[in-house]
Amino acid sequence: MSHSEDGPDATFIGSRTDGTPVVRPLSPHLQVYDMLQMTSSLSILNRATGIAWSVGLIFLVWWLAALAGGPASFASVQWFLGSVIGWVVLAGLIVVAWFHTLAGIRHLVWDAGYGFDMPNTYRSGRMVIAGTAGLSVLTLIILIGAWI
Repeated sequence: MSHSEDGPDATFIGSRTDGTPVVRPLSPHLQVYDMLQMTSSLSILNRATGIAWSVGLIFLVWWLAALAGGPASFASVQWFLGSVIGWVVLAGLIVVAWFHTLAGIRHLVWDAGYGFDMPNTYRSGRMVIAGTAGLSVLTLIILIGAWI
């Protein structure tokens, strides 16, 4: 079993059980994917939002620790979260949370064995994007209404 000399080729030469040669792809790599394809983009975004959501939970821990720390520490956290930067962070976390949740529901449907054909895959991808936009805006409207 030899491999290709050209790295971007991402293939290796193998043989079938009957001995006939065959060129097989190596493990999928970024060079193989079309980043503008909806399935690849949403998969990458789902992973990225999972990481962003995990990092964003630091703000929740900070808020809870400040709540337990007393009025002075809680006031400083509330000041930050009420600032422009705080609102941008919270708005970003709202978008991240909704996208990751809806993409996770999409994956659960796939795990049940449904929606693998291309029309349904693209339809569910568009639903995740539209749902993220709509639910994020609705959440922000509710939060701004409660804050004012």
